[in-house]
Amino acid sequence: MRVLVTGASGHLGANLARRLLDEGQTVRVLDRGADAGAFSGLDLEVVRGDVRDARAIHAAVRGCAQVYHCAAKVSTADRGHREIFETNVLGTRHVLQAARAGGVDRVVVTGSFSAVGHHPGKASDETTPVDPFARLSPYQRSKVAVEHECLKAVAEGLDVVIATSCAIVGPNDFKPSRMGALLLDFARGRLRAYIPGGFEFVTTRDIVIGHRLAMDKGRTGQKYIFSSEFKTVDALMEIYERVTGRRRPRLRLPAAVMARAADVTNIVQALVAPRAEPRFTPDAVRLLRMGRRADITKARTELGYESTSVESAIREAYDDFVRRGVLR
Repeated sequence: MRVLVTGASGHLGANLARRLLDEGQTVRVLDRGADAGAFSGLDLEVVRGDVRDARAIHAAVRGCAQVYHCAAKVSTADRGHREIFETNVLGTRHVLQAARAGGVDRVVVTGSFSAVGHHPGKASDETTPVDPFARLSPYQRSKVAVEHECLKAVAEGLDVVIATSCAIVGPNDFKPSRMGALLLDFARGRLRAYIPGGFEFVTTRDIVIGHRLAMDKGRTGQKYIFSSEFKTVDALMEIYERVTGRRRPRLRLPAAVMARAADVTNIVQALVAPRAEPRFTPDAVRLLRMGRRADITKARTELGYESTSVESAIREAYDDFVRRGVLR
């Protein structure tokens, strides 16, 4: 049985492909050629293509019994709207249409916790609706639309399950991800300040297992939230200190100050380096200030999901950066 993984050079996809290979599965990955190092030494089939290219997607899906659709344009910036929409929404539509045409048994689509609704002071679960009138980033709106594409595909007869991910931490981070870049900045002494707040994090091990459980046990048309632990930014800095041996930045700026600074720096960066992805954006600060919590009861009770330690995953990520020569 051949399994397709889209976005396989990304943080989730790279770990998922390795897990599938360890299980003895025949793996095909779809990649744009952004980072060949993500597949170095792996016994898998690499197909070059972009999810925005419907013809390429049909060719990649052909002959596969299962599909994990992990490819996405992740961003907290308020620009690049067209690329985000075409990659996330139209790309998902292309994958689902190709899967239905190719007779794929099941598709697991990676969802985002940022596309789950929020009630202050209460943990969000799969039933919490998104307020369409709230302030949402282009990425958040696109991931809400991705879920609509999945449900439309289910209505048309395709077996689809959504595996909702929180902020991912762990090894095999080749691009690197936003969290990987943050760890690298901290380890190199380039992180000058941080802000209070908190978010739900999921280890690479947990989100990969979550996708496998969704494929094997998930109910058609359902979504499942996978998280490992909620961590405040202060707790995250403590973990970084223990893992890297370096002290945290002295500046702990009020979130309101950082939000105003992010507004200014984003305007400047949009003019100077419009293609670069900013580290701290107004939407990133807003999400941290919300302190959103995830209720993973559904994944636990229906799928048997169990979470692991965020600190252990961060240590694995650091050791992996050192092993690959990214950090000395």
